[in-house]
Amino acid sequence: MTDMRKRLAAIALAGLMALPAMLVADDKITLERIMAHPDWLGNAPESWYWRENNREVIFQQKREGEDIRDVFRLDVDSGEIEQVKPRDMGRIGTPGGDLDRSQRRLAFARNGDVFVKALDSGKLRQLTRNAQGATDVRWLADDFRVTWRSGQSYFAYDLESGLVEQLADIRLEKDPLAEEERFDFLGDQQARLFTTLTRERDSETARQRHDRELARQDRSRHHRVHFLGDDIRTPVQSIAPSGDQMLLVIEPANHDGGRSGTMPAYVTESGYVEARDVRTRVGQNPPVGQKLWLLDLESGERRELDLSALPGIDQDPLADLRPQALEWHVAHGAPRYQVEQALKAPDQRDVRVMGIRWDRDNNRAAVMLRAVDNKDRWIAVVDPESGDMRSWHRLTDPAWINWAFNEFDWLPDGSGLWYLSEESGFAHLYVSQRPNRSRALTEGRFKVNNIQLSRDGEWFYLRANAPHPGIYEIFRVPVAGGELEQLTELGGQNDYRLSPRGDRLIVEHANAMTPPELYGVKVGEPASATRLTHTVSEAFLERDWIAPKFVEVPSSHVNDPIHTRLYLPPDFDPEQEYPAVFFVHGAGYLQNAHQGWSNYFREFMFHSLLAHEGYVVMDMDYRASAGYGRDWRTAIYRQMGHPELEDHVDGVHWVIENYSVDPDRIGIYGGSYGGFMTFMALFREPGMFAAGAALRPVSDWAHYNHPYTSNILNTPLLDPMAFEKSSPIEFAEGLEAPLLITSGMLDDNVFYQDVVRLTQRLLELEKEDFENAMYPLEPHGFVHPEAWLDQYRRIYKLFDQHVR
Repeated sequence: MTDMRKRLAAIALAGLMALPAMLVADDKITLERIMAHPDWLGNAPESWYWRENNREVIFQQKREGEDIRDVFRLDVDSGEIEQVKPRDMGRIGTPGGDLDRSQRRLAFARNGDVFVKALDSGKLRQLTRNAQGATDVRWLADDFRVTWRSGQSYFAYDLESGLVEQLADIRLEKDPLAEEERFDFLGDQQARLFTTLTRERDSETARQRHDRELARQDRSRHHRVHFLGDDIRTPVQSIAPSGDQMLLVIEPANHDGGRSGTMPAYVTESGYVEARDVRTRVGQNPPVGQKLWLLDLESGERRELDLSALPGIDQDPLADLRPQALEWHVAHGAPRYQVEQALKAPDQRDVRVMGIRWDRDNNRAAVMLRAVDNKDRWIAVVDPESGDMRSWHRLTDPAWINWAFNEFDWLPDGSGLWYLSEESGFAHLYVSQRPNRSRALTEGRFKVNNIQLSRDGEWFYLRANAPHPGIYEIFRVPVAGGELEQLTELGGQNDYRLSPRGDRLIVEHANAMTPPELYGVKVGEPASATRLTHTVSEAFLERDWIAPKFVEVPSSHVNDPIHTRLYLPPDFDPEQEYPAVFFVHGAGYLQNAHQGWSNYFREFMFHSLLAHEGYVVMDMDYRASAGYGRDWRTAIYRQMGHPELEDHVDGVHWVIENYSVDPDRIGIYGGSYGGFMTFMALFREPGMFAAGAALRPVSDWAHYNHPYTSNILNTPLLDPMAFEKSSPIEFAEGLEAPLLITSGMLDDNVFYQDVVRLTQRLLELEKEDFENAMYPLEPHGFVHPEAWLDQYRRIYKLFDQHVR
C-alpha cells in the first residue's frame, strides 16, 4: 500500500474507501456483482476545482449507501486529504467567479450569497446573507462595485461606501400608471354615473405619478422599476458592465408549447395510479423564436435589436423539402390547402439566443444565436450606446449545427473574440479581431473543447483527441498563435482545470480498465503527473476484467475506419469458432470506443463476463458517434438507422473474417439509441443476427422530443419522408430472430408508450418470437439494482439460448 493510500485509509471516513468485507473477499465475476449498486466500485472524485491559494483542490465524494456528498480538501503538494467540516464550508471558495481587472479580487456566489475574496491576503468578505439567492455575480466596469441578480432584480454593492443599490427591478406586468384605450362597459358606466369614484381614482393616480417623479429626481431613492408588460417572458437577462443598460432575451408569454404526454405510475405510495405530464413530441412544440431588447436602466427606454443584420436569416434552407413534404402529406390523405398553409416559409427565420458575453473594457456584448431550424449559428456584437448589432461570424451547416462546440468569449482587453467552430469539419479554436475575419489556432483531424484562457492572457488551454481519436490529452496554444503544446501524456481520457497561477493542472484521468482519479501535472512537464487520489475499491481491482483491444474496422462506405472496442476470450484460439455479441452504445452522438473509462461501466463488466464465457464482443463507434468530425456526425441526417447499420454489417463481416466468429451465432443489444439500432438491425437485416435485446428503445422518432430529433430529421410536417425512413415501426415486418424488449415504465425520455405501440404492431403482423419486460419503478436510466439484474439476466439468457 502506498503512502497516499495509507493516509487515505487513516482518514477512515464513511464512504471514502471502506467497503463491506464480503465484497472484498469474493473475486468472481457474476451478474449479481456487476449489477449491484455501483458504490461497490468505489466513488470517484466529483465537482473538483482549484482553491485560489494555488495549492489545494476541493472535491466531493458520494457516501457509500447514501445520496449524500462529502467535501474534501486535497493538498496537491503533500497529497494529504481531509474532509471539510460544515463550519469551514464558507471559506473554501467555489468554482468559477469573476476577477477584477487587477486580478487581485474574486467575486463569487456560494449557496446564494455573494462574497469577495482578496487573493493576496486570502481575506474573505461576505456581502449578503439572505434567502433570496444571488446569481450572475460580476464586477462592474468601475471595479469597485459588484453586481448580482436576485429574482427579477439586479443589485450592486459599492465596496468603498458599503452602499447596496438596486440597479434594476424588472416587472413582467403592465405599468399600472400607463394609460391604455379599452372598452369596458361596466367600468365606463361606473365612471359616468359616480363622480366620486372617478375623483378618487384620479387623485390616487396623480399621487403615484408624483411619487414616481420624485423618485426619479431624488438620487437617494430607488426608482428603476421597469414594467415590460404581461405578454412576454425574459428567460435571459444580462446587465452591462456599465451598470446602466441591460440586454433582455424576449419571447411571448402565451406561446403554445404543444400537447404534452401523460405518464402513469402504477406502483405508488398511495396505492392509486398517479399520472404526471411529460414532454411533447417533435414538431408539436417547436422552440419559439426569441428577440433581443436593449433596456436603458436610467431612462427606461427599450429598443428591439434588428436581427436582419444576421446574414442568411431571410433565406429558407428547407425550401427544397417543402414541395416534397406537401406531396407526401397529400398522398397520405391530408388536405392540400391546409398543408400548403402550414408549410409556408417564414419571411425571417426564428432564432434562439445561446449565450451573452460582455466585454468589460469596452462595454460591448457578444451574442451567440442559433436558428430554430438548426442550420445556422451566428455570433454578433452589440453596442449598447448606439443599439447597433453587427454580425461577427456565421457558421452554417446543411444538416445541423453541433450542439457540443459552442464555447465563445472575448479576448483579453476586448481586442476580439475567440470561439469554437466545426467549419473545417472538426471542432477547432478560432480568434477573430475583426468581423467575418478569423484565424484558426488549432487545425487537423481532431476536435478540441473545454477552453480555458490563462489569467495572463497569453495561453489557451484545451482538451483534444489529437494523439488518437480515442485518446484525449491536455494541450495549450499561444493566444497570438503558434505550436500546439501537449501538456499530458497519460493516455486514455483526461479532463482538467488550470491552477490560478497557471503553473499546474489538476487532471481527471481514467483508462479503459479503471474509473477516474485525480492527478497533478506541472505545466510544461508531462512526465511530472502524480496520482493524488485512490478511490477505486479493492473489490473491483482484484477481479479479472478483460481489457478491450482498440481496433479499426474498415468501412465499405466511407474512407475512414470504424473505431471499435473488441473483447476476446482470454484463451482465444483462432482455430476455433466463437459466438459474438455486438453492443450498440446509446445517445447516437456519443463516443464509446475511446480509451478511457466508459459511462457504460456495467456493460464493460458484462462484456468481460461474456468474454470469459467464450464470446467475442464488438462495441463500435458507428457513424453518428462523437469524436470523429462533422461528416461522421451528420452521415445520419434524414436517414437515421441506415449508415449506422451499414457500419455494423461491416463489423459482422470483419469479425467473422478476422476472429473466427460463427456467422450463425451473432447477437446484438443496446439501450436507448442502441435499442433503436437493435430494432433496425433485426428488422432491416433479417438473418444477420441470431437474436437481439432492445433496451428503453425508440421505435418511432415522431414520438421523440423536439430538441434532439429536429436536428437530424427536421420535423414530421417538413420532412415526413425522413421520419418514415428512420423509424423502426415502419420496418417491423422484417422481424425473424428472437427479440427481447425492456423498458422502464417511468421513462420520461423514451416513453413506455413506444414499446406498447410497437408491441401492437408486432401483434398485428402476427410475429411470435418476441418478449417484453417492463419495470414499474425505472426511469430511462435504471436506478434500482434489482431491475438492472433482472434485465441483464434476461439478456444473458437470450444470448445463451440463441447465440452461444
